[in-house]
Amino acid sequence: MRSSLSLVAVSLAAAVAATGCSRHAANVVTIKPGPDAQKQAQTAMINAKPGTIIEFAEGKFDFNSTLSLEDVNDVTIRGKGRDKTILSFKEQQQGTGGEGLRITSKENVTLEDIAVEDCKGDAVKAQGTDKLICRNVRVEWTGGPKETNGAYGLYPVMCTNVLIENCLVIGASDAGIYVGQSKNIIVRRNTAEKNVAGIEIENSENADVYENTATDNAGGILVFSLPDLPKKDGRNCRVFNNTVIANNHENFAPKGNIVASVPPGTGVMIMANDQVEVFDNKIENNQSAGVAIVSYLINSLPIKDEKYDPYCEAIFVYSNKFTGNGESPAGPLGKILSGLLGTPVPDILYDGIVDEKKLVDGKLPVEMAIRIRDNGDADFANFDAPSLTPANILANKKPNVVRDLKQYEGDLPKLSPVSIAGVK
Repeated sequence: MRSSLSLVAVSLAAAVAATGCSRHAANVVTIKPGPDAQKQAQTAMINAKPGTIIEFAEGKFDFNSTLSLEDVNDVTIRGKGRDKTILSFKEQQQGTGGEGLRITSKENVTLEDIAVEDCKGDAVKAQGTDKLICRNVRVEWTGGPKETNGAYGLYPVMCTNVLIENCLVIGASDAGIYVGQSKNIIVRRNTAEKNVAGIEIENSENADVYENTATDNAGGILVFSLPDLPKKDGRNCRVFNNTVIANNHENFAPKGNIVASVPPGTGVMIMANDQVEVFDNKIENNQSAGVAIVSYLINSLPIKDEKYDPYCEAIFVYSNKFTGNGESPAGPLGKILSGLLGTPVPDILYDGIVDEKKLVDGKLPVEMAIRIRDNGDADFANFDAPSLTPANILANKKPNVVRDLKQYEGDLPKLSPVSIAGVK
């Protein structure tokens, strides 16, 4: 009898393994709209065990404080669809947490098929999570773009193995989709509109950003590295097969934010990053520039972080389709560039700021070079930003503008695709 039972147990175990079930039994907790929904939702998050599914029913939920998932792994939070299950934080009170949903679980958290609206601060913030999935999520500030909207829509920071797909983010006063100080990132098939920055990858490593649509933001897709952060640099980012169209919204970021310096009308901007590929994108009708490659030094801000590298190196822009960019450059720099280069300004702009300590015979080493090729009829300018000093401008001293792409021709080693275990 014992032998027979053992065989049954082995057979059942094999059947479970074959179906690919979670290592934890699913425990589904359903939350329905109503006056006790917030208490029920937070209680479910506090009591969650590995394998718990917290399912919000169809309808609108009115919450007045942050929902927090802490210290428990292997949890799914889901609704019935991003237009059917709505978590509204419009009545969020001061002192109750700025985020809509805050996640500090260590690993394996999924958020899907749900909407998060009108948060006073960031809509969904995850910190320190390994394998975070945001799928089919809508984040929106329904009153339209305003400086008082929350800064970030989907906001993983210091995370690893991040997947953000099929999401829609509208109205963030900094970045709609922002991944910061993180590693191993896939951002795909999302739509970002009416944000200051549509999609931003900041101080992060190994990111694939593809098949997204960025439109009607101030800046479409940003790949930045900034000083004074625990993770000092960003590198290994591929931006490809995206549609980056008419990102000409006014920049409504609060004054003092670095993203407030992004000129409205910027399609793709790479700042102080290394090893970035931009290819096979459709970049159209962005009034300031299609692609801008710049150093952090262009902001004329002091740098106190001694370990920070403010330069762009190993940037490869190729096989993109450009149409109708640079027709009406915005912001102070835009006015200078239109006067210097004429309008429309070139599709691809490079500030020409390099780390002179790294030059060999007056050029960056081959592995650090800027490479631009096979972009159809796109035009280009290195506008020699180091010469654009107030004294030179007053003296009408012209910078050494380079429009010929000959010195930028060539290839760089292709970056490897990002892979996340269990994600196709």
